[in-house]
Order: sequence, then C-alpha cells, then structure tokens
Amino acid sequence: MALSLIRAVVVLASLLVVAPAQAALADAIARMKPSIVVVGTVQKTRSPPFLFRATGFVVGDGLLIATAAHAVPETLQTEPPETMGVLIDVPGASDPQGRVAHAVAVDRVHDVALLRIGGAPLPVVKLGNSDAVRDGTAVAFTGFPLGNALGFNAVTHRGIVSSRPPIALPSPTAKQLDARVIRSVQAGPFRLFQLDATAYPGHSGSPLYDAETGEVVGVVNMGIKATKDAAIGQATGISFAVPIKYLQDLLRGIR
Repeated sequence: MALSLIRAVVVLASLLVVAPAQAALADAIARMKPSIVVVGTVQKTRSPPFLFRATGFVVGDGLLIATAAHAVPETLQTEPPETMGVLIDVPGASDPQGRVAHAVAVDRVHDVALLRIGGAPLPVVKLGNSDAVRDGTAVAFTGFPLGNALGFNAVTHRGIVSSRPPIALPSPTAKQLDARVIRSVQAGPFRLFQLDATAYPGHSGSPLYDAETGEVVGVVNMGIKATKDAAIGQATGISFAVPIKYLQDLLRGIR
C-alpha cells in the first residue's frame, strides 16, 4: 500500500511539472504565429506568380523580416521583373496578404538576412541571448516545412538543443572557390545549434525559440537528411540553427 501511494505521488508530481511546460509552449506558439511570414519571389508573368523560398519572422520595427541568407537570391531577373516578396496571414481572410520586400542586410557566412517590407508594422518576436543556451534546452521552431503543400499553414516542431558543434567548410579546390566560400574560410569555424528535431527545406529561416519563454535564440538554416542509419536501416536527419547573435549583429548594423 505504501509503495502504491509513493508511486501515485510521483506520477502526480510529474503531471504537475509537465502541464505548465506544455501550457508555456502553447502560449509561446500563439505569440509566435502572428510574426511568421512566407518568403519568396514574385514575377507577375510566372504561374504561379509567387515562388516559395523559405520561412521568415518579424523583428525590429515590425517592418523587418529575418530569414536565411540562402533564401535571398544572389540576383533577380530583370526581364520580366522579379522581386522579393512575403505572404502574411491575415486573421479572417481566406488568402494571405502579399507585400513587396527587398534585402537590406545579408550575411552569407552565417546564413542570416534581413528584408524590409512596406505597409503597417507587424507583431515582432522577442530576441533572446543565444550565448546562454545550453545543451538540453527545450526549443521549438515554427515555419512552413513543405512550402505551400499544406496551404501555407505554419507548423511547429519541438525538441532540444542536443549540441553546439563548430562548423567550417572543408578546404575547397580551385574550381570551388567563389566569394561565399572565400568569406566562410576567412571567417573560420563558428558554432551552430544542433537539434534533435527534424527541419525540412521549407523550415529554413524559421525562428528557433525557447519552449518556455518564447524568446528567439536562433534561425533554422539547414538539415542533413537521407543518411541511412546502419543500426535501424532507415533514413535519419540532423538539423541545425544559427545562433541569433549573428542576426542581432545585422540589426545593429542597419539602425
């Protein structure tokens, strides 16, 4: 009887711990979603005119969109004209609202970028301190993992920061040398957040945020997928995010 009572107390205590954590994440997601946008390019003569490239989120004055630098084309077509653009979810509307965007700061070494849009300011996210993030920190990211396959409905995945590995490009051959490679080699290795949740291509540019506080601590940038695990015989995935401090550097540079 005493053992059964102890077990019951342990179960009840665990439920009391889990319930607030789940509620905190649900609240964080609700605050985050109004700041999530679709990033792409627009060409009126194309079918469809809008071409999805990545996820973005609102920062700064409400008219700045943070995203992954690899989502920003090196060049845009001039004939017919092509522009950057974002799609914004408008409550009560059947279709998202489109706004023209243009890049104001791009860091291709750390894979973060800022776009500026016009119109009324949007709700902004709260940026946290990525240097304070530890292994095991519970995190989530919200974005568009399958592009428009789900109708541009933002999807949230959660997990933990499993490691903070340094990343550096291998020594390139002469044929592989370009401006981006040279910048990366010169900058040297920097640390990423390795996640135990799988990010898909459309998640690029998604905010990585603390599951309890909702503070954004990183920008999802890539995943290594389709590698077969010999032990289980199935494909596995490893995903990464760039610490938010590199985006904060961009923000300071344009103010």
